[in-house]
Amino acid sequence: MSILTTIQQHAETRPDHTALRGSHFSIAYKALPAEINAAAAFIQQSGLPQERPQAVAIAMENDPAWAVLDLACLQLQLPVVPLPGFFSPQQIMHAIQDAGIDTLFCQQPMVMEQLLLAQGYRIVRKHHQLVGGQLVSRLQFENPEPRALPAGTAKVTYTSGTTGQPKGVCLSAQAMEQVSRSLANATAASAEDGHLSILPLSTLLENIAGLYLPLLVGATTTLYSSSRVGLSGASGLNVPQLLRTIQETNPTTLLLIPELLRALVMAAESGWVPPASLRLIAVGGARVAPRLLQRAAELGLPVCEGYGLSECASVVAFNAPGQQRPGSVGKLLPHMQLAFASDGELLVAGSTLLGYAAQPAMHVTYWPTGDIGYLDKDGYLHITGRKKNIYITSYGRNVSPEWVESELALSPVIAQVAVFGEARPWSVAVIVPRVSGDITAQIEAAVQQANQTLPDYARVQQWILAEHPFSPQNQQLTPNGRLRRDAIWQQYAARINPLYEREHHEVL
Repeated sequence: MSILTTIQQHAETRPDHTALRGSHFSIAYKALPAEINAAAAFIQQSGLPQERPQAVAIAMENDPAWAVLDLACLQLQLPVVPLPGFFSPQQIMHAIQDAGIDTLFCQQPMVMEQLLLAQGYRIVRKHHQLVGGQLVSRLQFENPEPRALPAGTAKVTYTSGTTGQPKGVCLSAQAMEQVSRSLANATAASAEDGHLSILPLSTLLENIAGLYLPLLVGATTTLYSSSRVGLSGASGLNVPQLLRTIQETNPTTLLLIPELLRALVMAAESGWVPPASLRLIAVGGARVAPRLLQRAAELGLPVCEGYGLSECASVVAFNAPGQQRPGSVGKLLPHMQLAFASDGELLVAGSTLLGYAAQPAMHVTYWPTGDIGYLDKDGYLHITGRKKNIYITSYGRNVSPEWVESELALSPVIAQVAVFGEARPWSVAVIVPRVSGDITAQIEAAVQQANQTLPDYARVQQWILAEHPFSPQNQQLTPNGRLRRDAIWQQYAARINPLYEREHHEVL
């Protein structure tokens, strides 16, 4: 049963229950179908020769209006391209060109119009209308490079990635709904849930787990602007505002990336008490440090880690409440299948992409994830590293830096760490300490303790302190918390290389 059909059922069986709550406007289930129909009519008003848009972009803050437009496009079977607010103008234009977008919905029409005009696009029509209680502007324009997306594309999701030109992953409605239903079962979701969306809906994970999932079970999703939940740009965070909104909303579920979880853990360690209503904090989007999960567990925070990728419509595996296994990312969702390549790379099937924007359609059964891992005897999935990050030492040993980094990050004195050792006899770590002052002895003790758990070829023989924490601002961290290894290496190579040279001279 589709999301739209399920919404219609909820409109009949629980008409007065709130489906979408915003700062100034809420929509009950009985009113949601009419809101979707009105938005569909708004979308189809055309000033172009063709009868309907080719691809629709949504460049808006979290709000019931965003959700209504998304659902209306689902009803019209129109591809939707969410544009994150933290995208640069260059990334926005790349997505518009790449996906063949010719219609854009926004709340800042002057900004978007100027951007389009500056790139030579001709605005055909502008119109403004209330959608979900919010005044929304529709810009229609001629795209000089129309693209044919893979047949059945319902959503094209772009991530910030590690380069300036991310790929657009094309997904079907069936794939996204399948993941939503599997997650609903894995998280024991019910109509009594109240989800607070903190991540932008332009994030595929939030779109699926924070919007589609609650609508499938008849629950309520609260959609506030980024400033209301304490976010700004890709990495700005106002922790007091975030905590205040959580307290005011009394959610049962939250979806966080590791850095937001870190903020909640530190707040709880300083005396903040989460609302009693909170039953689940799902964390994903990037690898979570084991020590952070341990700290959350010690505080009684109901944190569950998952694993996924955009090419598989977000979530692949999840540590279900009450069934977590530390060190793993949980069990596969029921619709997923797993195989392994000869080098240990994970290959996953189920809800895979239709292809990439501006590229030929794909017919994929098992998708190569780029991750290395294994299943334990009880069916829990363990991720040990990224295939592309594995380096080969000068002794011919393969080392996954994430494996070594995870052991180092267990120490309470290490906040961040990046490990290198390609074509070298041993590994070097660049360490961001969690404490200040004279911490050389503490760091050395932490390194030696981690080395005791590692084979000799993976041990860290030397380390240096980072000059600054790894962050999106200094281009050493992606917005969702992944290390930009090339950038870190470029910053510290001049300090790392002499460590090996010194040993070489000593041997001579």
